[in-house]
Amino acid sequence: MALVDLVMPKLGESITEATILKWHKQPGDKVMQDETVLDIATDKVDSEVPSTAEGIVEEVLFNVNDVVPVGSVIAKIRTSIEEPAQSYAVNKPVDTPAQQTISTAPQPRQEYALYEQQVTNYKPAATNGNGSGNRFYSPLVLNIAANEGISMTELETMHGTGNEGRVTKKDILQYVTDRKQRTGKQEAKTESSSRKSYAAAEQSFSQYSQSPITEEPSPAFIHGGNTEIIEMDRMRRLIADHMVRSKHTSPHVTSFTEADVTNLVLWRERIRKEFEKREGTKITFTPLFIEAVIRCIKKYPIVNSSVDGNRIIIKKDIHMGMATALPNGNLIVPVIKNADQFNLVGLTRQVNTLAENARNNKLKPDDTQGGTFTMTNVGIFGSLMGTPIINQPQVAILAVGAIKKRPVVIETEQGDSIGIRHMMYLSLSYDHRIVDGSAGASFLSEIAKELEHFNPAREF
Repeated sequence: MALVDLVMPKLGESITEATILKWHKQPGDKVMQDETVLDIATDKVDSEVPSTAEGIVEEVLFNVNDVVPVGSVIAKIRTSIEEPAQSYAVNKPVDTPAQQTISTAPQPRQEYALYEQQVTNYKPAATNGNGSGNRFYSPLVLNIAANEGISMTELETMHGTGNEGRVTKKDILQYVTDRKQRTGKQEAKTESSSRKSYAAAEQSFSQYSQSPITEEPSPAFIHGGNTEIIEMDRMRRLIADHMVRSKHTSPHVTSFTEADVTNLVLWRERIRKEFEKREGTKITFTPLFIEAVIRCIKKYPIVNSSVDGNRIIIKKDIHMGMATALPNGNLIVPVIKNADQFNLVGLTRQVNTLAENARNNKLKPDDTQGGTFTMTNVGIFGSLMGTPIINQPQVAILAVGAIKKRPVVIETEQGDSIGIRHMMYLSLSYDHRIVDGSAGASFLSEIAKELEHFNPAREF
């Protein structure tokens, strides 16, 4: 019989690890090919890992709540397929130097054992304080800490973006980079005495801006009166951490405008039944809004970018994130990849499919990755406007409010008049590090113009 390795699958372009939520199979259990063996979770969605072979679960290598790098062997399955017979020559030739070099190289399992030994023998650099030891660290993080001379006390102060605030590989590598930058700045204080005060101030600001975010210990809270305590679920904790992190990362500015969307509303009302009959899916306002946003992004590409240190990364592809509320009250942002390549019918299908999959917990990990700009419809819940928080590492997010009938002044060549129009507020939050008020406000005004000049005679 042969042993087949079950590995942690690749879950998306930027996902490097996943957390084990539940094992459906234990050692000794029979498993069919493509049958679910375990549930895993990334920072965005939960997924199932199916078996790649039929057989008996021989060994489970990780426990529930372990954070496992992509590509790691997580279980072994014994199949009924016979292993290929190995023949050995009676008169074994003497190994050449090259053959000896190859034969003494560590095999995969040996490498894993050596790695485990390194992690087990990890001794953090001496410090003046002792860590609390209440946080879990993956072997990969511990190995990097050991190689970089990071003490356990220092590790415990590090802010983590992983599940339940765990420190990921990306977090510790960024911390190492920032620490080297700070060390370099400290060593560079060899300037003349006239510049010492300026250098000290610059160093102080740099240390503040680059140091990991640490939470101050909260005072004991006494629950009085008639109260109910609800523990945050895993997704809510991730959302909370993501929002706080975004506020610490980007200086938020929000601009507001309003748009007369009467032509758009009347057009949708006129064609929606025919659209559903012909295309087999309902048309909402969301794809119409996204269509207008895409045209404006092409005029203002700065809002479709990200920040990498002192560099601005302009994204040529438009991957549109659409904030979607889940039945349990949480929020998720599925992404329409290359949204600018779809016509209105295609955008409608993408919006409806992703929204339906989100509500039924059928999103794939890659469905929430790679967004370059996000739109959220706060009007669905009756809000007139909102001040959305940027979805990192993006630099802007648009909120559209509820569409309301209001009396407004209508300007015509014959003079002004008052009419009942369908009006909607729009708000744009943007990262003031690279998007100035003029660019942000101009982009928002351009979206309003696109919606106001909607062609009521267009075909779909």
